[in-house]
Amino acid sequence: MLGAAGFSGAALLCALFCAAAAAAAGPESRPSPAAFGRLYRGAVNISAERVYSFAYRSRPGQVDAVRVSVNSSSENLQYPVLFVVRQQKGVLSWQVPLIFRGLYQRTYNYQEVSRTLCPSEPTPEAGHSDQIIFVDVASMAPFDIAYELLVTRLNNFQLETDKAFSFTASPSQPQYFLYRFPQDVDSVIVKVVSDVVYPCSVVSIQDIVVSLRDGTNAEFNISWVLSFFHSPVQKKDFPGEQFFVVFVIKPEDYACGGSVPSSIHGNRTWNLQRTKNLQVTVVPSIKKSIYVQAMFFSFLSFLSFYLGSVVVAFVHYIRLTSSYGSISIAGSGIMTSSHPITASTSEGSSYGAIDESSSNGGEQLSSLERGPQDDSDTDSSVEEESDFDTMPEIDSDKNVIRTKVFLYLSDLSRKDRRIVSKKYKIYFWNIITIAVFYALPVVQLVITYQTVVNVTGNQDICYYNFLCAHPLGVLSAFNNILSNVGHVLLGFLFLLIVLRRDILHRRAMEMKDIYILDYGIPKHFGLFYAMGIALMMEGVLSACYHVCPNYSNFQFDTSFMYMIAGLCMLKLYQTRHPDINASAYSAYASFAVVICLAVLGVVFGKNDMWFWDIFSMIHVLASLALSTHIYYMGRFKIDLGIFRRAVMVLYTDCIQQCSRPMYMDRMVLLIVGNLVNWSFAIFGLVYRPRDFASYILGIFICNLLLYLAFYIIMKLRSSEKLLPIPLFCIMATAVMWVAALYFFFQNLSSWEETPAESREKNRPCILLGFFDDHDVWHFLSAAALFFSFLVLLTLDDDLDTVRRDKIPVF
Repeated sequence: MLGAAGFSGAALLCALFCAAAAAAAGPESRPSPAAFGRLYRGAVNISAERVYSFAYRSRPGQVDAVRVSVNSSSENLQYPVLFVVRQQKGVLSWQVPLIFRGLYQRTYNYQEVSRTLCPSEPTPEAGHSDQIIFVDVASMAPFDIAYELLVTRLNNFQLETDKAFSFTASPSQPQYFLYRFPQDVDSVIVKVVSDVVYPCSVVSIQDIVVSLRDGTNAEFNISWVLSFFHSPVQKKDFPGEQFFVVFVIKPEDYACGGSVPSSIHGNRTWNLQRTKNLQVTVVPSIKKSIYVQAMFFSFLSFLSFYLGSVVVAFVHYIRLTSSYGSISIAGSGIMTSSHPITASTSEGSSYGAIDESSSNGGEQLSSLERGPQDDSDTDSSVEEESDFDTMPEIDSDKNVIRTKVFLYLSDLSRKDRRIVSKKYKIYFWNIITIAVFYALPVVQLVITYQTVVNVTGNQDICYYNFLCAHPLGVLSAFNNILSNVGHVLLGFLFLLIVLRRDILHRRAMEMKDIYILDYGIPKHFGLFYAMGIALMMEGVLSACYHVCPNYSNFQFDTSFMYMIAGLCMLKLYQTRHPDINASAYSAYASFAVVICLAVLGVVFGKNDMWFWDIFSMIHVLASLALSTHIYYMGRFKIDLGIFRRAVMVLYTDCIQQCSRPMYMDRMVLLIVGNLVNWSFAIFGLVYRPRDFASYILGIFICNLLLYLAFYIIMKLRSSEKLLPIPLFCIMATAVMWVAALYFFFQNLSSWEETPAESREKNRPCILLGFFDDHDVWHFLSAAALFFSFLVLLTLDDDLDTVRRDKIPVF
């Protein structure tokens, strides 16, 4: 940039020196009166220069724009023709042939050059004003060099609202136009379209109070475009309530993702090889009422979920009240022993252990009807048991319990309920801490991004869908941020639903409800609370990413997606393995490792093969270690000797005596899971996808779906039922995810490509004239995640009246 400026300054000084020397030489250098629209031909050399004067009268309120077009047949770069244009308040100069520098020091020479002079508009108080323009033509060549000069007044320099204007531009013939805001318009959209994609072009919006650049250097705010440009412009950003729209064609297409010429021989000229036909239109932005409608739609759509939840809770309350009433009518004696609220156990009973004095209502009723048993039967029973040597460790040693062939929930819910509940509450408190420490720097960074965009005007920093980007305040794409409100609202609603269940569970525990103590899945809500917070934070961080979406901050949008998928898998595993699930510290430490790998993938995952080798090795080894831990219910120690023990087990069980696996169901799940994960590892090694964050997210989602499908299949295989509410949630989840993924894969932009190529993927709004396909993805994915959480929350409600020693573990 400094080199270009220095060259222009040197050319200007040289031209002024030539003009002064020619003026001292003789009368030929005196200004010659000239007329607009007339073609002038001549020749110049070191001792002869030509000066043309163009006079005109400007009127108040009228914008007078003048365009100077020159041409020279000379291709001698040692002695170019120098043109200097002098106005009342400015000087503009260039040389012919005009040289452009490209990639790898390539040069492109242009012999036809055109420039639009910065218009001078008198104030209304000054009245008519006489203006004059001098065009000096000179050269240091010792021989004559021919040239052509044409100066014209532009009739279509000022753009009108809602009126399209077509024109042609080239690298040596940039164009710019003026637009004034009407009194009743505060924001407009500048639309530029072209019938062809290449050559690569640059469009910029510039304030008229600054010195206007001709677009041949990089000293102004630019936006690289191919076939269209779409940019909102607000009146408040321009003190004079008017701006210039500048169009420049670049000499190469490399910056826009195009190819670069392999070689250039000699001083080739490019006058007619890179012209581009463009059409510009300035239209008013959407009305404020559209913003209000979009906000109402966003909030009311998700507040309807609150209304639906209230209705379901009310219906549940009515049914529960009516069932209590029917039980009370049946008789108080039987209710005391069988009612889930009034039944009690001994104070010191352990959580999850089956009270031998309690059974289901039918069994107790039969025993009451039969009356006391015969003493002889009891005595013979005792004598028969005394003949055997019992093993107390069977009921206490977890190595014995967890290695049984057929496990039931009572075997894995033997720990004290209060200790286990506190263990799972740590998930909730830790994720709040993580969210605060993660979100605050993210917010600060994206604010910096947005500030840079607003100050510099460089729209190539952020990859928006410019055809549907509606600004509000300092935000460039408010619609992409507003559409994330669903994650926050539905995450908070899920927290309320979990809180209600938690309160009801505590009340039942205080009343010593036997159906809470010894029946159904043990209720631990810490992971559910963590999932609700994660859903809310996903909305916050997704909104932060969409403040300025680009390659560097995409990990903000995916970090809590990893945590959501991981927490869901942990919750599924916790359901039937409450005593042996991972602690919050180890789980979040694992998530931290994943996020570190995601950051390394962003930095090194593009081209570095060593990173993919290391990552794939870690992926495969982690899959094997986790599979071993799951298969042996945590009784297979994961340490430095794990590989030696695994080889020994493989030899004894599969080679020495090939027999049926002891835990067939677990073996099938783990084999399929490892095949899926190894396939991901091989895919990463072969293709090395640039979007590493989405690659990791795909691994998490596939494992979650695989585990959920296995869980539901095993549940149905065990003759368990799906109640209407979880069945509805499963169907709603499937429908929402299918619809959401359809909109997700529309690819409205892509930071894997150049900004110009990304703009080619942009599409107009599809909802309320305000939201695009990706916004609809936000809406639907929020609902899909909410229903997914409800599936996990309600999936095993049918087991609330089943004893835990009858609930299989899988």
